[in-house]
Amino acid sequence: MTISTKSVGIIGTGSFLPEKVITNQDLEKIVETSNEWILKRTGISERRILDEDLPSYSMGLEAAKRALEDSKLEAEDIDLIIFATVTQDYMTPSSACIVQGAIGAKNATAFDLNAACTGFIYAMVVAEQFIKNGMYKHAIVIGCEGLSKVTDWKDRNTCVLFGDGAGAVVLGEVDEGYGILNSHLGSDGTGSMNITIPSLYITEAEKQKRLNEKYNSLWMDGSEVFKFAVKGMSSATLQVLNELNMTVDDLQHIFPHQANTRIIDSAIKKLGVTDDKLQYIIQKYGNISSASIPVALDEANKEGKLKKGDNMVLVGFGGGLTWGSIAIKWFK
Repeated sequence: MTISTKSVGIIGTGSFLPEKVITNQDLEKIVETSNEWILKRTGISERRILDEDLPSYSMGLEAAKRALEDSKLEAEDIDLIIFATVTQDYMTPSSACIVQGAIGAKNATAFDLNAACTGFIYAMVVAEQFIKNGMYKHAIVIGCEGLSKVTDWKDRNTCVLFGDGAGAVVLGEVDEGYGILNSHLGSDGTGSMNITIPSLYITEAEKQKRLNEKYNSLWMDGSEVFKFAVKGMSSATLQVLNELNMTVDDLQHIFPHQANTRIIDSAIKKLGVTDDKLQYIIQKYGNISSASIPVALDEANKEGKLKKGDNMVLVGFGGGLTWGSIAIKWFK
C-alpha cells in the first residue's frame, strides 16, 4: 500500500460490447455441446463477438471515449493511457498509442500492459501510483479483449467460454478518504503454462495441446485454473480488506473477474457473502478477460447502483498466473 496524502479514484466509466451475439444454440451447430451443459458448467447463455474485419482496439477506443465523456474531462486533460489486453492487434504500435492518437490525447504517455484476465487490476494499480506521486494527473485505464480472434471454434472445451468487449475508467484525484483505499497484486509463474496463447514461439508440447492445429489459439487447463481461481479470488479479497481492518460485511459491492459462475459462486461461498453484492454479466457476455471488471463496473454505474461512499472490491485472477484486488470507496 502506497503511503500518500493524495487520494486517487474513478471519475468516469465507459464500456463497449459488439452487436453480434453468439448463443449457446448457435454453438450447438458448431461443436458437440448443448445449451444445458454450457449453462450448468459456466453460467453463460450468450457472448458478443467482434466483426472479424475490425481490430480489437476499436472496442477499447470506444470504451475510452465513453469513459472520458462520463468524466467531463477533455482529451487534452489526459496524461496517461494504459491499455490492458492479451489480444493486441499489433506488436507495435501499442493499442494505447493508437487510442491516444485517435482521441487526441496529445499530452498523454501511452503503453500496453499484459496480465491476462488480471490486466485491468494491474493497470489500475500502476496508474494510481503515477497519479499519487504527482507525475500524472488524469489517466484512462482500458481493459479490452478480442478473444474470438484467438478462440478455436472447434474446441468445445474453450469455445463456449469466451467473448469480446472493452471497459474503461478515468482516474483522477478525489476527496480525501475516497477512491482507492488499498491494493494487492500477485503472480505465480510456476503455473504459467496452465493458460497459453502462443505468438512468435511454440513448443511441440503446446502444438500437441491444439489438436486442430490453430497454434495461436487459447488453451487452458480448466481444472487447474478452477482451483487457482477460487482460492485466488477469495484470498486476494480478504488480504486487501484485512490491511484496512475491514471485512466483507463492510462491502456494498464486489466486482470479480467473471470467467465462470461456478468459480464466482465457490469463491463467494468461501468469503461468506451473498451474490446480491455482485454485478453478474457473464451470462450475456461470457469471459471477456481484462474487460469483465470494467464492463461490470460501468453497467452498475450507469444503472445507478453505485452510491457515493459505497465500499467495493475489484478482484481479478488469470493467466501468468496472476491475481490482484483493489478496495475502493466510491466517489462519483
